Amino acid sequence: MKIITKQLNLKTKGAGDLIDITAQIQKNLEDSGLQEGNVTVFVIGSTAAITTFEYESGLISDLKELYEQLVPSNKTYAHDETWGDVNGFSHLRAALQGPSLVVPFISGRLILGTWQQVVLAEFDHRPRQRRIVLQFVGSIHPNAK
Repeated sequence: MKIITKQLNLKTKGAGDLIDITAQIQKNLEDSGLQEGNVTVFVIGSTAAITTFEYESGLISDLKELYEQLVPSNKTYAHDETWGDVNGFSHLRAALQGPSLVVPFISGRLILGTWQQVVLAEFDHRPRQRRIVLQFVGSIHPNAK
């Protein structure tokens, strides 16, 4: 069993930016040489999240609308009063979605549905530089110990 940790660095445009990172994760998996195991995908920060969905324009619009309905960006939150940074909605959306995801892999390929992509969801009200940790745990040969 091996553990390999990699990092992705991405620039976001601010709240509502949804970035498909599937290909970057798969490329790092291929570079690792691992064949069977799991990868944990974790975004560092409290105003972004990791999720999966079918990455297409209609669903991207639907998700942005859903987030706005669940946690409106034009409302004042107690967090805003505490820090004066008007991003309480960003923290709440990120807390609902979650900062990480575990994806299994077999034969060096991520196990995802045909229309399922891994996505970074940016919720902060301004552009950010995001660090995403990829931690692969697995074996080079499926039967190796």
